Amino acid sequence: MSAATAPAGRKILAVLLLVPALAALVLWTFAWPAARMAPRDLPIGVAGPAAAADRIAGELAHREGAFEVHRYEDAAAARSAVENREVYGAVVVTPAGPELLTASAGSPVVAGLLREAVTGPAAAEGRTVPVTDVVALPAGDPRGAVLGASLLPLAIAGAATGVATLLLGLRGTRAAAALVADAALTGLTGAALAHGWLGALAGNYWAEAGVLALAVLAIGAAFAGLATLLGKPGFGLAAVLTVLAGNAFSGMAGAPELLPTGFGLIGQWLPPGAAGTALRSVSSFDGAGAGGPLLVLSLWAAAGLSALALGGRRRTEPTPVPATATTRTPAATA
Repeated sequence: MSAATAPAGRKILAVLLLVPALAALVLWTFAWPAARMAPRDLPIGVAGPAAAADRIAGELAHREGAFEVHRYEDAAAARSAVENREVYGAVVVTPAGPELLTASAGSPVVAGLLREAVTGPAAAEGRTVPVTDVVALPAGDPRGAVLGASLLPLAIAGAATGVATLLLGLRGTRAAAALVADAALTGLTGAALAHGWLGALAGNYWAEAGVLALAVLAIGAAFAGLATLLGKPGFGLAAVLTVLAGNAFSGMAGAPELLPTGFGLIGQWLPPGAAGTALRSVSSFDGAGAGGPLLVLSLWAAAGLSALALGGRRRTEPTPVPATATTRTPAATA
């Protein structure tokens, strides 16, 4: 083999090895959490007379850590907890028997799991448990599919914003201004499509646009900031955190508590997961439970913009000129 063909052979071998490895990583990241979805300490409420409520709570607690049971005094308190996103649902014991409160807008998958867990045993005994959907999904998205499918385009929009900003040669404050402006326009456009056209969002338009804009800014700033600090590897790291792991561990396909232990929490600290939770909150729950996710998005945006500004300042600082030795001119002789 000649010296010229040796590097080409190594490049071909690298491609043959890296592409299947990358495909396996992506497949594992998305498929493994989906294959292991199950309730893990899923918050659910129980309300009613002490003896009956204790019996219901005991039945739920026996499901090997599937549920985290919260006790409430009465039906009003339990309903308020569901509406404020403190629990995904609640079982209320009434004189006529138990009643199940769900919130399909919080997670249609969890609402189905609760119906199965509560109404299934009752049906086997010949009893019927009434189910009330306290916070229903918007009419334009009756299965919750639109909201779940919106995260990947949101991540791609943020990534494109961050990459384009640097490729166009913008640095420092100009780059930050471009990221903020583009995120604002993307948020307004995305909310107009999802809220006005598709009817998949049912909250305040401006609040929804703000969440979308902050999510795009957080992801775009992550790409631009990491690339400013690390160079091209920064793009790869940002892609793993926001596009790959961020979407796979977001919990939007069900709920963070349905993912393998720890992965749901990781997903809520990444921009897509925080964006999905915040968007659900402002769309269907009047902003209840949105504070933490919005803080996460703000921290990502602030960190990325700070890294971008720091990198821009380093590039614009003048390079110190080394002092040169002074040459003495010999005095003229008479």
